Amino acid sequence: MNPVEKALWYIESYYPHELTLDEIARSSCVSRYHLSRAFEAATGRSVMRYVRTRRLTEAARRLAGGAPDILAVAIEAGYGSHEAFTRAFREQFGLTPEALRAQGHLDNLPLVEPIKMDPSSLANLAPPRFEDGRLLLIAGSAERYNSDNCVTIAAQWQRFGEYFGKVPGQVSNVAYGVCYNTDDTGNFDYLCGVEVTDFSNLPATLTRMRLPQQRYAVFPHREHIAIIRRTWMTIWAKWLPESGHTPADAPSFERYSEQFDPITGLGGVEVWLPLKT
Repeated sequence: MNPVEKALWYIESYYPHELTLDEIARSSCVSRYHLSRAFEAATGRSVMRYVRTRRLTEAARRLAGGAPDILAVAIEAGYGSHEAFTRAFREQFGLTPEALRAQGHLDNLPLVEPIKMDPSSLANLAPPRFEDGRLLLIAGSAERYNSDNCVTIAAQWQRFGEYFGKVPGQVSNVAYGVCYNTDDTGNFDYLCGVEVTDFSNLPATLTRMRLPQQRYAVFPHREHIAIIRRTWMTIWAKWLPESGHTPADAPSFERYSEQFDPITGLGGVEVWLPLKT
């Protein structure tokens, strides 16, 4: 079993109990950072958001079945008060626990059922090369995402297109998609940018980032750009656990060379995974 499968088994076995990201990571035999990235890449959700929504789904089932004590349901779902439970429940399902109990059915509710892992990781993931990356100064457009809205990153690249080739001090026509500031709930920052010589003449609308010297495993992405998430998932869930390497808690990035064709979505893409040395 890979770390994500272990985590899913552990969550489904113990979600009625108090769980932490550290505990779930220990059950998966990887660091919390490794598990967070692998889980999001494989499932499209953060670990703890999945735990929370699974608990709320099971709470909804109990309420639709007529559970008489809403506070008891709330406590079983991990909430210390009726108010906190009601807030989270309304945010997830669009109605209160009382309203669901009164209607007595789960029709049209966005329930979150246990995830069954898609076994279709990339069968042809090329072995990586290893590089000691130099210091990079990256300037570009950054936005905050979570696992629910990251599909809109493609639109962010389209918006960055008006800057590409015109960024003061731009070094080349190579582009970088940098993922950083990932938290336990699956939120992360994504920067569409280019390398620059310095930050002195950049407009205030652009974000600045220093990527320090770092050891990387570098994987070519040979498929269409639309399925780059499958490459990331295969790296995190399959290659990394089998490799003996440990990921560094540092920004990872996609490198789009001058051979990448934004019209066809093919060619010249690499995935750079930071490693501990």
